[in-house]
Amino acid sequence: MLKTITFAIVHFATAFTVAYLITGSLVVGGAVALIEPAVNTVVFYFHEKIWAKYDVAQFFTSLLPASRRHA
Repeated sequence: MLKTITFAIVHFATAFTVAYLITGSLVVGGAVALIEPAVNTVVFYFHEKIWAKYDVAQFFTSLLPASRRHA
């Protein structure tokens, strides 16, 4: 759990810093730092649902030559 919390802090700080450097606005930097992780969380949820439904990992594994596939 500590690793998750520290990653969230790093993610927030990175989003804020990038947005601030691009815009020069503390308000925009703060908004992006709050909104981007929230949107990313929703996107991740649907990504996981699609991945599980279509077994995407198996699809990509099937593209590898037989000699490179793991048992």
